[in-house]
Amino acid sequence: MARLSLVDIDSFTGPLAERYEYIKRSVGRVNTLVRVFAHLPEVSKFLMFNPMVIQREGAGGVLSTRIKEMVVIKTSLINGCQH
Repeated sequence: MARLSLVDIDSFTGPLAERYEYIKRSVGRVNTLVRVFAHLPEVSKFLMFNPMVIQREGAGGVLSTRIKEMVVIKTSLINGCQH
């Protein structure tokens, strides 16, 4: 059971809709964390790109994107989350 509701990002218009569309094009989907950030649109513009930067290579990390995604999938599986 979700503790926070996920915002329907398809209902946004203007600059906020453009930000979410950019995330969708860049990553292929809008993840759950970003949809929770959408409850506070002004704060989300600073936070919504963090997961994308952290998960991709080139941000100074030593793990490959593949390993990071495997950790995400395994953690979701253990926690019974749909990913």
